[in-house]
Amino acid sequence: MALNVLSNRKITVAVWIASAIALGLGLGVLVASTSPWFAFAALLALIGGLLALTSAQWGLFGFVAIACLLPFAALPVKIGFTPTFLDLTMLLFFGVWLLRLLAEPEEKLASTPLDVPLIVFLGLAFVSFVLGSAYSFSQETVRHFAEIVMAVSMYFGVVSNVKNQWQLERIIRLVILGGFAAATIGIVLYFLPRTTAIALLSSLRVFNYPSGSVLRFINDDPNLPMRAISTSIDPNVLGGLLVLVTTLATSQFLSPKPAVNRWLLVPMGTAMVICLLLTYSRGSWVGLAAALLFIATVKYRRLWVLLLILAAMLLLLPQADVFVGHLISGVKFEDRAAAMRLGEYRDALTLISRYPLFGIGFGEAPSVDVYRGVSNVYLLIAEEMGLIGLGVFLSVVGLFFIHVWRCLGQVTDQALQNTLLGLTAALVGAVVAGIFDHYFFNLQFPHTVGMFWLYTGLAVAITRFGRAQHEATENTSVP
Repeated sequence: MALNVLSNRKITVAVWIASAIALGLGLGVLVASTSPWFAFAALLALIGGLLALTSAQWGLFGFVAIACLLPFAALPVKIGFTPTFLDLTMLLFFGVWLLRLLAEPEEKLASTPLDVPLIVFLGLAFVSFVLGSAYSFSQETVRHFAEIVMAVSMYFGVVSNVKNQWQLERIIRLVILGGFAAATIGIVLYFLPRTTAIALLSSLRVFNYPSGSVLRFINDDPNLPMRAISTSIDPNVLGGLLVLVTTLATSQFLSPKPAVNRWLLVPMGTAMVICLLLTYSRGSWVGLAAALLFIATVKYRRLWVLLLILAAMLLLLPQADVFVGHLISGVKFEDRAAAMRLGEYRDALTLISRYPLFGIGFGEAPSVDVYRGVSNVYLLIAEEMGLIGLGVFLSVVGLFFIHVWRCLGQVTDQALQNTLLGLTAALVGAVVAGIFDHYFFNLQFPHTVGMFWLYTGLAVAITRFGRAQHEATENTSVP
């Protein structure tokens, strides 16, 4: 018996040694044939993949990390298409979750008030996709549509897999840390010499990122101020992400028991706000203002005073004239970007009037005198899915806010209530920012779509915790 145990231990050690040698050789080949960046990413992907196989929670963590830091990273291989890290993470998350549903009888789908309307919305998306395929069909469109379906379906995965406050806090913590990291990268790249910033961003080309002229400027004019982009490529997309994470960080700072140390939240939140300003994304500025005003109006009235002080301090910044001037020129539609948006709105209304029911789908427009694309998420949904699809989307969003409002008082735990308030306020900011941009439902940006529905799922999960606590309290109070 002792000899058998010793023999088994030797075999186990030998397997581990052989695996380590094989992994080292594989990484060495990757370093030699591609780039140290890719080898490092492959190692992280391997570790993350193994962790994700143990729990769907790790899949959520991976999604958040990639959405914040490498949203457009892709493998340098093609299997009919170029899979992105985000694709693989979402597939792994849903795969592990579905296997658990099949293998473990105690695992069940969570039931929420948003289930049916959201399923109807996804069904209408399929209808529009099929009908639109008659006008335009490509492998790339199929892939992007599948990404959007998975991104929206993050809602169902979140409400079923986030089952307690401990799991919730871990995700909230990672979202804030990921947003802080993205903001820090954006600020550093902004203030580095342009040649150095271009070189650093271009080094990501091994992950299918663009290279060369990657920096962005106001009105695409290099003589005007540069715009912060971090690793999000587009400054408006970075701004949308920062609206979500900055609002959540603010609610955590106000919480009696924040998921991140309160005094760490001060520099983190400051970095997020600075980076958001440097994106020069006016829609994101307005979205964040709406989110913070929501928090101030619903619960923290004193936040109004702080917001006024912050606004006054911003006016004293050296670049205040640039920030204010850029915002005012957008309101008056005086600059080229704002004028182009007006043109987009007119063209979008023309397209919608021609295809009012189910839209044109997710490919190219059926005629050359119209095009799909507009800097307004609601008009974009109407273009792609018609007024029926837009109506269902607005119904889902409206039902979410009604549900949260009704349940807010049932969440007696103040830390949970603050988190729910922050998630809801962030979605208020996203809904407002959507008036000026399209990244919360756009085939090119599945990570921001996924973050929108991740927040929605987390908020609804908290209402379930609150209802359970409320019912438990009522039961214990009954004699």
